[in-house]
Amino acid sequence: HRMTELSPMRLWLMRGGFVLLALVIVFFHILPLDTQPTRWAGPDLILAFACAWSLRRPDYVPPLLLAVVFLIADLLLQRPPGLLALLALIGCENLKSRGRSLRDATFAVECLTVAVVITFILVANRIILALVLVDVPGLSLTLSELGMTLLVYPLVVAITHGLMGVRKAAPGDLDTTGQRI
Repeated sequence: HRMTELSPMRLWLMRGGFVLLALVIVFFHILPLDTQPTRWAGPDLILAFACAWSLRRPDYVPPLLLAVVFLIADLLLQRPPGLLALLALIGCENLKSRGRSLRDATFAVECLTVAVVITFILVANRIILALVLVDVPGLSLTLSELGMTLLVYPLVVAITHGLMGVRKAAPGDLDTTGQRI
């Protein structure tokens, strides 16, 4: 089983799987199902999956892949290109750096850590948009997006773990280059 985790084929399949997952989420996001403006925003599923994968298997979501996926999402969702991509990349890389220390932590500690990172991303996004005089979405939209993303995170982790097989690395696990995860 450990050899399958290390195989370059599995690594590239999982990376491709993450890109496909993000594209499917964006596709459903841009479908014109409801043309009326809403008073609340749904969860940022791409960010939630990126955080979960960054903590569980950082080798599946390298920085360049994350940057490209978030930049494509920015462009297709008509957000200021690159801002949320940069902030999400910083947040995911921060989670990757904490991955070893969170490996043995409880799920509550993981959720709290992810909540802090996602909150930082969304608050920094609002502040930077305001500083460069770009229209900032209403506070209720940002707060509902934050709340929904945090509420859906445990479900994202369950899907990531149960259906996609992206599990936390064990203390002795190595990546494809032979480095400890």
